[in-house]
Amino acid sequence: MSGNNCSAVTEFILLGLADDPTLCVILFVIFLGVYAVTLVGNLSIITLIRNSSQLGTPMYLFLSHLAFVDTAYSSSVTPVMLKNFLVDKTTISLGGCVAQMFCGATFGTAECFLLAVMAYDRYVAICSPLFYSTNMSARVCTVLLITSYLGSCMNAWIFTGCLLNRSFCGSNKINHFFCDYSPLLKLSYSQDDVAEILPSASGGSVIMITVLIIIVSYVYILFSVLKIRSTEGRSKAFSTCTSHLTAVTLFYGTLTFIYVMPKSSYSTDVNKVVSVFYIVMIPMLNPLIYSLRNNEVKGALRKLMSKNHFFS
Repeated sequence: MSGNNCSAVTEFILLGLADDPTLCVILFVIFLGVYAVTLVGNLSIITLIRNSSQLGTPMYLFLSHLAFVDTAYSSSVTPVMLKNFLVDKTTISLGGCVAQMFCGATFGTAECFLLAVMAYDRYVAICSPLFYSTNMSARVCTVLLITSYLGSCMNAWIFTGCLLNRSFCGSNKINHFFCDYSPLLKLSYSQDDVAEILPSASGGSVIMITVLIIIVSYVYILFSVLKIRSTEGRSKAFSTCTSHLTAVTLFYGTLTFIYVMPKSSYSTDVNKVVSVFYIVMIPMLNPLIYSLRNNEVKGALRKLMSKNHFFS
């Protein structure tokens, strides 16, 4: 770095979403409300599933983990973003920046794996209902969850390891509201291209594998549903998938925009807006999707509320 006449960077400045003070106040109120709904919604889902006997199936076990991942995913970014709206300059240390990126990559990848696992669960439930208890036993569910979290950590370590191998000097202003990999890579200095190729290959592989699992699962589900003669039977079989399909469409739609579309086709500001949607908004929407569009969840919630009202 001395050869490039620049000093080592020890902290970064997050430029955030807006500069106008009035707009910052408005955005702070909006996103504080969104974050509050995210925490209440996801923690309520976890509590409801843990305390309801009728939600003891593998599908709801995976849903509780999805709620946990959404809470952690949003919490790794949103508090720093809220702080950015209130102060003139938001600084974050190099270690804090790397930690935030690692958490974001871990929980973002975990969401991909869990959505794929939930698609597989629906495939087994609809296509092989007689063997559901065997194919989705407690041991199988545990293996699927451990694999999801280990795979997430491995992908995050690849991103983090590649970033830590590079030097940071000169400009320390990140044109984003959190420490994302691409803006950090632009500020780093190194002669190798591994940091650009390896994380893209790893992240791309995760997206391709999980999307393939989801697509194959739903192709088999579709063929199985079409074999059901009664319209009511078809509707009942497919109704268990609508919430999951909605969540998958929202999450992978935004991921595709961020990581698949050419960078030249959209601006940094558009990138920020889309990032807000999949990091801040989707964790709020998921519990609403799974509660409002799921009769079993609504029934369990009414039962739990009436039970608490009776004891009070």
